[in-house]
Amino acid sequence: MKNIAILGSTGSIGQQTLQVVRQHPDKFKVIAISARQNIDLLISQAREFKPKYVAVTDDSLDFYRLKTELDALDIELLTGFDSLNVIASLPEIDMVVTAIVGFSGLLPTISAILAGKNIALANKETLVVAGELVMKLAAERNVKILPVDSEHSAIFQSIVGEKHQFIEKIYLTASGGPFRGMKTHQLSSITKEQALNHPNWKMGNKITIDSATLMNKGLEAIEARWLFDLHPEQIDIVIHPQSIIHSLVQFIDGSIKAQMGLPDMRLPIQYALTYPQRLENDFPRFDFLKYPQLTFEQPDLETFKALKLALQALKQGGNMPCVLNAANEVAVHAFLSNQIGFLDIADIVEQTLNSVEFVSYPSLDDYIECDRLARQFAEEYVKQVKR
Repeated sequence: MKNIAILGSTGSIGQQTLQVVRQHPDKFKVIAISARQNIDLLISQAREFKPKYVAVTDDSLDFYRLKTELDALDIELLTGFDSLNVIASLPEIDMVVTAIVGFSGLLPTISAILAGKNIALANKETLVVAGELVMKLAAERNVKILPVDSEHSAIFQSIVGEKHQFIEKIYLTASGGPFRGMKTHQLSSITKEQALNHPNWKMGNKITIDSATLMNKGLEAIEARWLFDLHPEQIDIVIHPQSIIHSLVQFIDGSIKAQMGLPDMRLPIQYALTYPQRLENDFPRFDFLKYPQLTFEQPDLETFKALKLALQALKQGGNMPCVLNAANEVAVHAFLSNQIGFLDIADIVEQTLNSVEFVSYPSLDDYIECDRLARQFAEEYVKQVKR
């Protein structure tokens, strides 16, 4: 029995993690769950899985109602952002699933590492923002960081049993999102509803918009650089509209390994939770006859400027990925709030990257300050283009 904490249990990854737990109630025990705002779903999850702890980070919610419901279930309620650090460090926890989105995942992940907890990492921003620092800490504490992103899980599965020095290159695949093949002038009038209509995956709003701009693939490239200890030149991106091959590894002899399967996040979640073992499940199986063609193409970096900016930040290093991430979070929020247009997202990120001073070797305090400054600049740029 593995005791787990799920940071962000009401989000897309959190809910799918609980689906995996339902499949294997004899293998996993949910000790703690957290949410930011979705009280109704959080209470429902607490009733079903009966964790010892529930954390809510938004202090403005109906605390009395939540406490009343949880007291009846003999569950301890924690509130405020620091509650994530608390449950990530609980002594009875074996693994922490970091399923919250954005910069907010960094400090709880570090807390879990310092407490010696293995991590199923769905919060890519942790490694985008502070990958070098986080991976160094994990190595020092002998903590395993197991990827939950389908692309990074595919790479991880493909290199099991292989020696690191034999890796020549990795290819991260991308569906291309809902606007694959379009040019810049066609994207000028894109609506939020259109951008949220992903052709293959069901994800949270923020990640879905990142997939539409292709920023998500840039963030994944930065994450992969630290997760697999690669040079930027060893990472390439290819558009694969069917989303069946989840990523590939090319070795120094020219051989390539790929991990395939239906676009179902429960598969990489389960693998992260059970590694190095595999468990049976009743998830749908891939049928080759339903996919007679698997196609590939180059990403259009001129049209999808967000990806180009992310790859530039990857090569530049230092605090630039942190700045990129912060600006993107602000810009995507503004787009989802109907304050700016679709193309404004990348423009705001670019202007912010040009506004924040470069730091070659940032500390944790530097990352926190760079995130604050970048958000400040990005919010000013949002005001300038606000519709």
